[in-house]
Amino acid sequence: MTLSTPLLLITADPSHPLAYMALRYARAYLQNASLADNAPNSADHENSVLNIFFYADAAHTANRLRWQSADQSNITQEWQAMAAQYNLVLPVCVSTALSRGISDTDNSSRHQLETENLATGFKLVGLSELAMMMQGDCRLLQF
Repeated sequence: MTLSTPLLLITADPSHPLAYMALRYARAYLQNASLADNAPNSADHENSVLNIFFYADAAHTANRLRWQSADQSNITQEWQAMAAQYNLVLPVCVSTALSRGISDTDNSSRHQLETENLATGFKLVGLSELAMMMQGDCRLLQF
């Protein structure tokens, strides 16, 4: 049995409870998928992939200069740690990121911006990436 690949479309600002819910969902999903891959009867289990896309105010999550008070968890660092652990890329819509002051080296050069501030592990991409993730058997969850 082949399960559809979940696509987390994250639109909530990193300070919003939905942003943390998306992170918890991703973490639980990846942990469960990892356990299933290591299960004795996992020959029939297709390697589960989790697609993630940061859009709108969620682009703020990719800002490496975003400060977080000590009494709250740093959601950017948590996404980075999970991405490193599971070898994930964290795609962010380039237009929504740029409009919120978040840029990588290439876009900073292209748009004559003074610097870049994209956090490690995140990648600015076009909406075509989201469209490609939505092709086929996709289970869309928006946070």
